[in-house]
Amino acid sequence: MLLPFVIAIHALTAVVAPPLVRILGPRAFAVAALPLGLTAVWALVRAPGIIRGRPIEVSVPWAPSLGILLDFRVDALSVAMVLLVSGVGSVIFCYAAAYFHRGERALGRLVGVLVLFAGSMFGVVTADNLFALYVFWELTSVSSFLLVAHADQRESARRAATQALVTTAGFGLLMLVGFLLLGHVGGTYRISELVASPPTDSPWLPVALVLILAGAFAKSAQAPLHYWLPGAMVAPTPVSAYLHAAAMVKGGVYLVARLAPGFADVDPWRPLVLCFGLATMILGGWRALRQDDLKLLLAYGTVSQLGMLTVLAGAGTHTAAVAAVGVLLAHGLFKAALFLTVGVIDHQVGTRSISRLTGLGRRMPVLAVAAALAAASMAGLPPMLGFVGKEAALGAFVPGAQPGPATPVAVAVLAGLVLGSLLTFAYSARFLWGAFADKDTVSPVPFSPPGRAFTAAPVALAAAGLLLGAAASRTVDPLAQAYAAPFTAPDGHPHHLALWHGPTPALALTALVVAAGALLFWRRRAVTRLQNAMPNWYEAEAGYNAVLDAVRWTAFHVTGRTQTGSLPVYLGIILATVLALPGLRLVTALVGGEVPVPTAGDGLRLWDNPLEVVVALIVTVTAVATVREHRRFPSLILISTLGFGVAGLFVLHGAPDLALTLVLVETLTTIILVFVLRRLPATFTTRPNGWPKRLTVLMCAAAGTFAAASLWLMAHARTHEPISLGYTGRAAEAGGDNLVNIILADFRALDTLGEVVVLATAAVAVASLVLLNRRDRVARESAAGAEEDAAELIPEAAPGAGAAAPVVAPEASRPDDSRGHGPKED
Repeated sequence: MLLPFVIAIHALTAVVAPPLVRILGPRAFAVAALPLGLTAVWALVRAPGIIRGRPIEVSVPWAPSLGILLDFRVDALSVAMVLLVSGVGSVIFCYAAAYFHRGERALGRLVGVLVLFAGSMFGVVTADNLFALYVFWELTSVSSFLLVAHADQRESARRAATQALVTTAGFGLLMLVGFLLLGHVGGTYRISELVASPPTDSPWLPVALVLILAGAFAKSAQAPLHYWLPGAMVAPTPVSAYLHAAAMVKGGVYLVARLAPGFADVDPWRPLVLCFGLATMILGGWRALRQDDLKLLLAYGTVSQLGMLTVLAGAGTHTAAVAAVGVLLAHGLFKAALFLTVGVIDHQVGTRSISRLTGLGRRMPVLAVAAALAAASMAGLPPMLGFVGKEAALGAFVPGAQPGPATPVAVAVLAGLVLGSLLTFAYSARFLWGAFADKDTVSPVPFSPPGRAFTAAPVALAAAGLLLGAAASRTVDPLAQAYAAPFTAPDGHPHHLALWHGPTPALALTALVVAAGALLFWRRRAVTRLQNAMPNWYEAEAGYNAVLDAVRWTAFHVTGRTQTGSLPVYLGIILATVLALPGLRLVTALVGGEVPVPTAGDGLRLWDNPLEVVVALIVTVTAVATVREHRRFPSLILISTLGFGVAGLFVLHGAPDLALTLVLVETLTTIILVFVLRRLPATFTTRPNGWPKRLTVLMCAAAGTFAAASLWLMAHARTHEPISLGYTGRAAEAGGDNLVNIILADFRALDTLGEVVVLATAAVAVASLVLLNRRDRVARESAAGAEEDAAELIPEAAPGAGAAAPVVAPEASRPDDSRGHGPKED
């Protein structure tokens, strides 16, 4: 039961984080890092047993009556992801304690949501049930929305957060449909069982996989859905380092890697994964070469690396699976280190623009060395872990890596990986040069040396990449081999992650990548001119904006034609729809004899109590009188009388609770309408005449007849005993005496929950409208008062003179909205 306990600890920490911030300030990040650090230590302690084939499995009942369990499973892939989410995450949390200051706006909310996100990601990588996975998946989307929009006073932050949420959560709905299809055709919603026994004979399986891949591609920013990730760079740097290097964007890659052992050979899995992954890798690398902002450069570099990870995770071969684990861990380490490096530079220098930075290598030597190690890992240079993973990635597709002759697909994938890798080398060199090199054409900017605690995090992550690369065969390789065990190794000789394999084709390709990448960086000005001359056909955000504009245009025109503001028209459309669909079907069934009509022999009776006839006559007369009444207030009284008459019928049938509810509703409605009628004319100004009147009467009569006939026939069509007969006995089991309350709170709990949610939503909407109206009224009154004060201050112009010049407040007295708290992140 430890896995649910870990998630509960994250949730509890998220709750207590805001009070901790008020006491400790930014140091609360260090306290919040404890659950993440302990989780990473727990994963390392349990890793040996998991690698030997003993995964940890836990099931917690969630909705037992529906057969839904919270299944958790930690295997080798989960351990790798937990080390990133919790291990790297704890380092980033400690870094955030030095990055922010006590005056940072909404710091308590930031700490709480960041811990909540960490717990949600832990749930994603350990869930073994499709429903549980989806719940945690969407929790990461919502919490990342709040994190990206941390500076919610800036429109750019709000827009970027909305863009990320619409993209990831929107395609997450498609993924949910895919989950439902996959679980239905597979007979289970447990992921490990589906992967072990995939339902390959179902024609719906390819559809399910396409929908699931759509959600995974959106989460991991695969082209053309990559636009949201660079936009999310408005978030504070620690948030970017965590979400967009170590955690959130790995979610889609993780899902692909999780399902690949069972579904990689099912069409169209492999073509989709390889095509989208390679296109993303090349496009992201090409875009990174033209960025002047160091953070945007890393963002597009992340897009490129995610494309490579998608190719490796979904290729469905043993060597590619081994390489996927190596590159996954390497990317989390070097990209988090580089993001944190940018945060230090921005915090201490005040800019992250390449065109304004110079000489930081001499002034920040420790940080420069750490960034050089991380950039070397990103570029795939020895002895870093990035080199070990990239060697395995290239080796997975070289001719001879798989049994049989080299296929054109493998050759094309290898060419794409080589091209993406040389672009990676070029933008890695551009990052180091842009951040730390001396530039003769740039004047030095003011600088304050960072403290040791501030640079400790990037140094630690870069050093981890170096140590794991040097000892990859003893540290990372066992984990990679355990994940890749379901795949068949080529010729029975599995590929191992190691720093040196001798002279191999992959090593020759690495040398080619280094040479071509260095040449590309050396000719960077020519590359910039080429990029500026090329059309922006790959600007995917324009497509996102076009889709939103199309949705707005459609909604505007559809609403303009359907929402006319006429309540009679709305009601007429509803009644016409009811009569055209279920009403026409009922008439057809009666004419065709499909529905038996009750007769006197079936026990038909006109009433159970003679008083029912009296009440029915009152209701009928009141209804007819309401239709014929021309005045508003008497019509209201008649309608209320009709409602009280229906309540009387409930009393006669032994339902006093229902009758009391209806009386309360009718009374409250009457009181409200009385206040409304005070502002309306005393009589109805327009009444339909001629055919509109006849059509209205005919439609209302037909709708009433349909409702009465349907209820009559439904009551006669019962073939089993009413389910309510067992309520009395089960009420005692539920521990209650009031049968009505038991029905509402127990037997129909979901219905009651839905009604409560509707009422709460309506209350929030009404309160928002009231507060908005009050705020607008106060603003108008303040503006009017300001105009009056200004009119009193400005003297009237003398006869024959021009108008007096407006009074302008001194510059120093104006509020400076650009002065914020903390480093600028736009």
